[in-house]
Amino acid sequence: MTEIKNKSDFLKLHPKDNVAVALHAITKETQLTFEGRSYSFTEEIPQGHKIALIDLNKGDHVIKYGYPIGHLLSDVKAGQWLHTHNVKTNLSGTLAYTYEPNLQPVVYPKSQLTFKGYRRKNGKVGIRNDLYVIPTVGCINGIAEIIVENFKQSHPNLGTFDSVTILKHPYGCSQLGQDHQNTRQILIDAVQHPNAGGVLVFGLGCENNTVAEFKEKLGDYDTDRVKFLVAQESQDEIEAGEALLHELLQAAKDDRREDVPLSELKVGLKCGGSDGFSGITANPLLGAFSDFLVSQGGSTVLTEVPEMFGAEQVLMSRAKDQATFEKILHLINDFKDYFLSYGEPVYENPSPGNKAGGITTLEDKSLGCTQKSGTSAVVDVLKYEDKIRESGLSLLEGPGNDLVAASALASADCQLVLFTTGRGTPFGAFVPTMKVATNQELFEKKPHWMDFNAGRLLYEPMEDVLADFIQAIIAVASGTKTRNEANNVREIAIFKNGVTL
Repeated sequence: MTEIKNKSDFLKLHPKDNVAVALHAITKETQLTFEGRSYSFTEEIPQGHKIALIDLNKGDHVIKYGYPIGHLLSDVKAGQWLHTHNVKTNLSGTLAYTYEPNLQPVVYPKSQLTFKGYRRKNGKVGIRNDLYVIPTVGCINGIAEIIVENFKQSHPNLGTFDSVTILKHPYGCSQLGQDHQNTRQILIDAVQHPNAGGVLVFGLGCENNTVAEFKEKLGDYDTDRVKFLVAQESQDEIEAGEALLHELLQAAKDDRREDVPLSELKVGLKCGGSDGFSGITANPLLGAFSDFLVSQGGSTVLTEVPEMFGAEQVLMSRAKDQATFEKILHLINDFKDYFLSYGEPVYENPSPGNKAGGITTLEDKSLGCTQKSGTSAVVDVLKYEDKIRESGLSLLEGPGNDLVAASALASADCQLVLFTTGRGTPFGAFVPTMKVATNQELFEKKPHWMDFNAGRLLYEPMEDVLADFIQAIIAVASGTKTRNEANNVREIAIFKNGVTL
């Protein structure tokens, strides 16, 4: 991608592009010059939207990021607004692909930077010392809330714990097959997460997701740090729950942070509420950070498979080998088959907010979305529920839905999720979720939601913004609260694809 720093009215993202992005709203009857050519505007162009740089004919490809993002439904003149009214996607169903490697990773020098994390008995590192209460079934979410509220009242000082978080969800019963397995495994992943300094698994007693089966699937665990309670087997489950939380508090009393190399940092990459600046500022910033972290021996994970449609060949060309390419191929086509099995088109993805922000087609969205992965080789492809297996950039099976995808990243052992947004969102996963604004306006409007302003890239060089971003991430990894943590917004969501009994 070309250097982002820019003082013009428009930004052309790649030399091959026949469109440019408006960096501010353009009023009707305005005349502007870009790259030595004068453009007269006969219509208003919203900020973040595209204009044609040259005259184009019906059927011509619209090129952005150096790739087609759709084709024209009518002839257009230079300076004309290009959006959903005159551009249509090129996507359809599943495709055949060939492995054409094009590995050109940007490698950063090794750094001596560290963060302060918690080293667990199993060798993993957490960036939080959280106390999780994990209901096995949604029926007891309310009782879990009472237990935690009473515990907080009787323990105003949480000791070494950063927070007490209930991982509330509506499942755990009336599920069969893969849905039942998904629920159980995602909750097991939370029990095993390195950010958890203590866990209370709270069951009802008659649910499908029984505590006995849960413990069997969990395998070996630290009995000092993981406790179990079945409500139907206890005379007073609230009192019993408080007592177990107290035991966990005592078990964690000596936990301390220590210096940890960046090679042990595992970061999820996610976007939501994207706009026309997402692929210009915030997503490339995450991509640069991903390349930096991978160069330090760390790990990043990209998910949102439907938002790879239209950009999948870019990722396939970065597969480290033929076997990894085959995994990416199945990842893409299996998710397309999932859409088609429900009679849904694979390309109906951009939301009303995306479109209002300037994203026209799924290719437009996907090519911007995948900027978050930088330039590193794809070293592995993870199934939903899998954990990170090797350092580097991995792809993870998961939908575009913010809560489900961010929860999947956390379940893969990401200690932190970086989340870019141009429209804004207050949500957070059950791990720290750093919100990165794509534009200055959002950052100033929602300072209580946003953690970092990537809109600076429109007037500052990437090198400077990336350096600040790295320091902000290290601060969060060392204990500084993200906005979702400060607002006590922590959630988990589980992928569902089957019947409800």
